[in-house]
Amino acid sequence: MRSLTLASVVATVTLLLGSALTLAQTAPAPGGATLRPAASFAGIANQRDRSVALFTEMGKVLQHPRCVNCHPATERPRQSDARRLHEPMVVRGKDGHGAPGLACTTCHGKQNFDPAGIPGDGHWALAPASMAWEGKTLGQICEQLKDPNRNGSRDLAAIVKHVTTDTLVLWGWNPGKGRQPAPGSSAEFGALMQAWADSGAACPAG
Repeated sequence: MRSLTLASVVATVTLLLGSALTLAQTAPAPGGATLRPAASFAGIANQRDRSVALFTEMGKVLQHPRCVNCHPATERPRQSDARRLHEPMVVRGKDGHGAPGLACTTCHGKQNFDPAGIPGDGHWALAPASMAWEGKTLGQICEQLKDPNRNGSRDLAAIVKHVTTDTLVLWGWNPGKGRQPAPGSSAEFGALMQAWADSGAACPAG
């Protein structure tokens, strides 16, 4: 009999666990909450107050499980709307794509595999440790997001481009069966971020 590799064993176990989880669900998760349109903040005369209000609205997405699960404070990602530690146990690894021999792509394909409840994307990975959001206040996330020393040397324009074109970010609104999508739509979130950048990119206090 052909010997089994660690990767194939893990993939099989994960598929079985995912299938059991899917069967155990009595109903799909509810749809994501709404986002206020960026134009609705135009009535705030003070530019800084408007900018803070825009980012606070963005916080509905940034602090949602679809984002925080991949921006963990530890070396382990979280999963599900309940933000449980990832099972089977995996770690970030050197580049955020998993440890040697147990890369993210061992189980996660290029797209969601709903029959087994396994999410996927073409570059499934954890955010850099420098961008850990778990346990952070919205103000701290804002400062972190703007800091080129932590955000991958991105300016505001590059940040907006990242959240509006990166497929793994966009996955948050198409997370597959049994997961609550991020609030609103990717287009609404992108418009909020652009309006926030245009208004001075002010951060909430705290």
